[in-house]
Parts: sequence; C-alpha cells; structure tokens
Amino acid sequence: EVQLVESGGGLVQPGGSLRLSCAASGFAFDDYAMSWVRQAPGKGLEWVSAISSNGDTTHYAESMKGRFTISRDNARNTLYLQMSSLKPEDTAVYYCNVYRYLSGSRVDYWGKGTLVTVSS
Repeated sequence: EVQLVESGGGLVQPGGSLRLSCAASGFAFDDYAMSWVRQAPGKGLEWVSAISSNGDTTHYAESMKGRFTISRDNARNTLYLQMSSLKPEDTAVYYCNVYRYLSGSRVDYWGKGTLVTVSS
C-alpha cells in the first residue's frame, strides 16, 4: 500500500533552518508530483509547496517563497523540504501528500506528519 513517512521535525529557533524528509513506498514515486501541506495549531490545512514528478518544476505558497525549497531524490523515493529563515508562524505539523485518480475520483494519501516548532 501507499506509505508516506515524514521525518526531520523538531524545535528550532526563529531564523533557523530545518530539513524535512518524506520516505515514500508502495507506488511508482517517480510518476507522481508530490506536495507538502501543513497545519498550524488550531488552524486548517495550508498548502506549502509542490514538485513535479521529475523535479523540474516547483511551486510555493507566497509566504514560503525564498525561504523554503522543495526537492526530491527519485532514486531514493524521498521528498524533501529545506526550510530556512523560520518564523514562529511556521510552527505546524508538516505532511507529505500525493494523489491519484481512481475510477475518476481523486484519492489523496498522507503521512502522519512531523511537527516543526519555531520558538525561542
């Protein structure tokens, strides 16, 4: 089955950096675009970034541009999110996401998330 496992979260000071990883299995990783989505405490889901299947194209939410970098290593079935200049408002659970269509309906797959806490 599809499995996504995030790692790399933790406590970091404002202005600091952190690199998140998402280990994928159970599907042809290199055939799918991947995304990072986050959820701050008490808030809804917020899309963070996406990357095309071969890594050639990336997209970012406006507040992350210039600070976050999404990448992937298809040989290792791993997605990454390099975060820098972190702010307290970046505190959230970060989820790895992929979707596909089954019988015409979109089906999303999620990891359990990794918590990033930005605090002094």
